[in-house]
Amino acid sequence: MYSRIICAIDGSDLSNKALNHAFMLANKLGAELTAVTITDPAVMLMPGADAIMVDTGAVAAELEKAKDASAKAILANAEKLAAAAGVPLKTLHLPSMPAAEGIVRGAKDVGANLIVMGSHGRRGLGRLLLGSQAAEVLAHSDIPVLIVK
Repeated sequence: MYSRIICAIDGSDLSNKALNHAFMLANKLGAELTAVTITDPAVMLMPGADAIMVDTGAVAAELEKAKDASAKAILANAEKLAAAAGVPLKTLHLPSMPAAEGIVRGAKDVGANLIVMGSHGRRGLGRLLLGSQAAEVLAHSDIPVLIVK
């Protein structure tokens, strides 16, 4: 049925719930499991920027460094949970892209035939007003998507 599963995680309780569900599926099906986390591109808004000179290079570099450290921590926690569950786990970090785009791209990159993800992530339910990442993945994925609530 499903031989390669990818699970989107962001460190939230719901993404960990989705990951635990993916552990159970991978274990029952003998499927390969990859946990993917995506970090958004750095965006800096500076009203009145024409009136001041700011070296944004250093600021952007620090933002990317912090996001990379966060992604590594999220994936390290997933590896710890996988080890406790006795499930082999591969990890993937896709930087500087919108979450839904990264999840779909990650699934293609690993040849997944199932995406597992939470119904909402760290951005919370208020994000639904702008369109959830889960809905975007559902709209753009060519493979089945399992949404965990």
